[in-house]
Amino acid sequence: MTNDQTDQPETTTGTPPGSEAAGAAANPAGSTPATVEDQLAAAKKEAAEHYDRYVRAVADHENFRKRSLREKDELRQFAAGRVLEDFLPVLDSLNLAVTAAKQPGADLKSLLNGIEMVLTQLKTASGNHGLKEISPLGQKFDPNQHEAVALQPSPDVPAEHVAGVIRTGYSLNGRLLRPATVIVSSGAAPAGDAGAQA
Repeated sequence: MTNDQTDQPETTTGTPPGSEAAGAAANPAGSTPATVEDQLAAAKKEAAEHYDRYVRAVADHENFRKRSLREKDELRQFAAGRVLEDFLPVLDSLNLAVTAAKQPGADLKSLLNGIEMVLTQLKTASGNHGLKEISPLGQKFDPNQHEAVALQPSPDVPAEHVAGVIRTGYSLNGRLLRPATVIVSSGAAPAGDAGAQA
């Protein structure tokens, strides 16, 4: 029994039984100095990860912006190339017309027919790319499409209708490029004016 009594104090020396559980209960948040340092290190690591993601996002955005500009320039160059490719036959025809006009004894009627063919070719090529003529002779005047430069009486054209087209207008895919320059009819002249003109 003496040996048992002497052995018991040796087993109970150091941390009393249940003191670890008591310490954990006293500090439920685990706010010991080692835990605070761990939390600070974790926060720093998380902040570094967020900053790294931010830097990568900024770099990706800048690369996307540069790539978009480059693709836009390439698209514009490619689109212009397609348009010009369709106009090459028109240039060829014009060169042939000039060469024919320089020949001795060139026939004016043949030259005129050739120029008309080139004009038709040019209009076709332009139309294929969305260019449309605005030539509103006899139509009602539209200030959104036409630019009036004169108002004159006309026995054949009703009032507020286009009596003459001075310059053809053009639209591209529905968007006005240039309004048609027109003369607008004021209607038939009064009988008194007709007598005064006679």
